[in-house]
Amino acid sequence: MSDIAERRLHSGRVQNLADPAFQATATFFAVLVLVILAGVIISLVNGALPAIAHYGWGFLATDSWNPVTEKFGALAAIYGTVVTSLIAMLIGIPLALGVAIFITELCPVWLKRPLGIMIELLAAIPSIIYGIWGLFVLAPFLQSYVEPAIIATLGALPGIGYAFAGPPLGIGIFTAGLILGIMVLPFISSIMRDVFETVPAILKESAYGLGATTWEVMWQVVLPFTRVGVVGGIMLGLGRALGETMAVTFVIGNAHRIQASILQPGTTISATLANEFTEALGDLYVSSLFELGFILFVITFIVLAIAKFMLIRLARQAGT
Repeated sequence: MSDIAERRLHSGRVQNLADPAFQATATFFAVLVLVILAGVIISLVNGALPAIAHYGWGFLATDSWNPVTEKFGALAAIYGTVVTSLIAMLIGIPLALGVAIFITELCPVWLKRPLGIMIELLAAIPSIIYGIWGLFVLAPFLQSYVEPAIIATLGALPGIGYAFAGPPLGIGIFTAGLILGIMVLPFISSIMRDVFETVPAILKESAYGLGATTWEVMWQVVLPFTRVGVVGGIMLGLGRALGETMAVTFVIGNAHRIQASILQPGTTISATLANEFTEALGDLYVSSLFELGFILFVITFIVLAIAKFMLIRLARQAGT
């Protein structure tokens, strides 16, 4: 047998061994992820069982949180988590879309890379830095200039004025939502920018050739072509907002009550866990915090499941 034939035979044997080894390794890590996820769920449920047995469904329907009398409820924390995340999306999505459109369609070539890097660097800033900046810089600015103007204008409107009423404190649900909107901006804009750049140039050039404006090209060509990726980026940002802890803890006020005005203090699930887990005394107190963690896990899972369902539907519609 010649040397060339021997080398080919050896290469074939190595390849036959490498493929099963790679498959087994990939399968192991995939199963390991599921095992870790199952372990997290089991730990949360096991820790939450005393509170579940004691409070039942009433835990979700009350906003009281009194460690002295051991009366706990998750409603205020759930409300704060949902509202701050919605505010973050209302602020972050338009900003991210504008940034992505500018960088991909309008920005000079020499500015694209530096501007993109600067936006992405926002994601590298630790959340506690956002919290400190929000507490000592943003909150006083909002208290002195922004919130008084909101109270005087939107707060005076019939029907929705109650949502913008109250004294200008600087800290509260609105401030937390604003901080979250800034934090999710780089995640959403980066994904939008990447998917916008996957649009074939011939599609945009054809639209421009027919006399379409930049806005018409983005709205009627780019967004329909990239809607799956855009929705995925938005859902990634929403998941980031739901679970954020330290930045929200600094500026939300940490008040366990539901107030109609978004300018007033509140709390979130993650902020409650960060504030109280280290000083929780008593099995029922600790178990209630475990149940809060499990509720946050369920909320995040539902959001991701809805996102996956939407992506599947969009992909099917695009395929048809």
